[in-house]
Amino acid sequence: LLVTAGGAIPPPEDAARMARFVLHNCDWGALATLSAQEGLRGYPFANIFSLSDGTRGPVSGSGVPYFYLTDMEISVQDLEINSSASLTVSLAQTPYCKKHKYDPQNPLCAHIIFSGNVVKVNDSEAGLAKKALFSRHPEMESWPKDHNWFFAKFNITCIWVLDYFGGLKIVTPEEYYNVKP
Repeated sequence: LLVTAGGAIPPPEDAARMARFVLHNCDWGALATLSAQEGLRGYPFANIFSLSDGTRGPVSGSGVPYFYLTDMEISVQDLEINSSASLTVSLAQTPYCKKHKYDPQNPLCAHIIFSGNVVKVNDSEAGLAKKALFSRHPEMESWPKDHNWFFAKFNITCIWVLDYFGGLKIVTPEEYYNVKP
């Protein structure tokens, strides 16, 4: 096993644990929506969003990708029409791939693709989302209040893991949430 700041990297045969590991070690991801914008309507549209599944540490992640969003953002406007989305996170944003001289497209520079939908969190989950996000992205607390920020989460329906040669591995949400990070 190779070690990063977030703990030991799981072996390629443990795809569910790898998915949890990569998400927990990433601070942002590419969220793809179906555009509802004039001139782009119906086309895929990807945008970068800060995210967090919990405070830093090897065993502190919930596995739930949380976001801090505003209706003013173009992708959020897309989600209001159709909440379906995909989310890609990659170890390319960590020092791991550079240290090993892995190109971001190299499967050894693991990346995870989630499909599902984005929904606002309820009041009982808002505190958890706030702690998860503000612990990693403290600047968020000072963002303009008149933008009506809200906490949201990615409800995962399917997970694809690319962490080794030979193609994608499919992980179910049940497998994903049942592993210990």
